Amino acid sequence: MERILIVGGAGYIGSHVQKQLLDEGFHVIVYDDLSSGDIINVLPGADFVKASILDKSALKDVMSSGIDAVIHLAAKKAVGESMINPSLYAENNISGSLNILNAMVENNVKNIVFSSSAAVYGMPQYCPIDENHPISPINYYGYTKFAIEENMNWFSQLGKLNYAALRYFNAVGYDASGAIRGKERNPQNLLPIIMEVATGKREKLSIFGNDYDTPDGTCIRDYIHVSDLAKAHSLALKYLMNKKQSLTVNLGTGMGTSVKEIVDATEKIIGKKLNYDFAPRRPGDPAKLTANAHLAQKLLNWSPDYTCIEDIIQTVWNLEL
Repeated sequence: MERILIVGGAGYIGSHVQKQLLDEGFHVIVYDDLSSGDIINVLPGADFVKASILDKSALKDVMSSGIDAVIHLAAKKAVGESMINPSLYAENNISGSLNILNAMVENNVKNIVFSSSAAVYGMPQYCPIDENHPISPINYYGYTKFAIEENMNWFSQLGKLNYAALRYFNAVGYDASGAIRGKERNPQNLLPIIMEVATGKREKLSIFGNDYDTPDGTCIRDYIHVSDLAKAHSLALKYLMNKKQSLTVNLGTGMGTSVKEIVDATEKIIGKKLNYDFAPRRPGDPAKLTANAHLAQKLLNWSPDYTCIEDIIQTVWNLEL
């Protein structure tokens, strides 16, 4: 049974990756400092190590216990914060990731699946975006993701490891079986914020911009269900172990949904109106951002199971029922 170390495994995406791998019979070790993850997300059957990626000795200890592959999901991810406090992001995202890579090399751990982001592309020059799109991040968070990709690429070229860089678009949803209940703290993303408005935890939703060149004037994004992301991690893991070569792929549905369409669909599901208003555009928000994920389909035989936005929203609302 392969032993898989999920770094940042107690977080939102990490918990779903955990479930996917446990369901497939892998031995899962969750490594997390719980700064943004939650102990409730460490699932039955997984081992748990509470430690930081800035702790080199803790990483060395866990890597020396016999690890077959690493899934790296530990990152600070608030775009706005990265522009105000880049030092925090440099230390955690870049230095922490180099600590992981160095500990892997030291202990001859050859495979890593990395949680990257569509933020590496910056403002889209065309849509849907494929992997050949120019890399030009417009925020420091996006830059840190690309910096880690570049370091993994060098380590790979030098024969030290194989990597899969998975460039996510907009992760949404929750495990449909209800096995994962831990919510994100201080959510920054649209759907968790909508749920806080729906449950009265937050007074209202601000929609940034309603004058974009889109059918309803609000931004269009590619929303991918987190369980589809989790499935892609498992497929990438097997690809690395079997093919022993690196890859970089986008993960998205290829379909765009506007902010207003998300709000309308949520109102329909919960059976009441949401309190929202329109606010000025945020700098750096493109009108449309969607993925071309054909390469993931070709290399990993991956495709999303969740293609209906109402089904995705329902999995989030189920947490409130």
